[in-house]
Amino acid sequence: MRIIRAERAAKNDLANIMEYRERITLEPGKRSGKPCIRGMRITVYDVLSYLASGMTYAEILEDFPYLTQEDIFACLSYAAEREQRILLMQVQ
Repeated sequence: MRIIRAERAAKNDLANIMEYRERITLEPGKRSGKPCIRGMRITVYDVLSYLASGMTYAEILEDFPYLTQEDIFACLSYAAEREQRILLMQVQ
């Protein structure tokens, strides 16, 4: 049972990584090159900060109607992969 869950999680991780790469953009002239959502001026950090402060997905989407739930998931996926890369770099 655990192996099947791990395989599903791995497939979902890959799908999420592919999804965030389509949504998270890096442009040198926009927000000092920070990762932004779909070329807009809202950064991954902004969304993560809102979540960390206790805002719900619904509250964020209400305050920023141009965002989608998939944008929020992309921010989380981006942050998760970045954290994983940092940990891997520290181990090597």
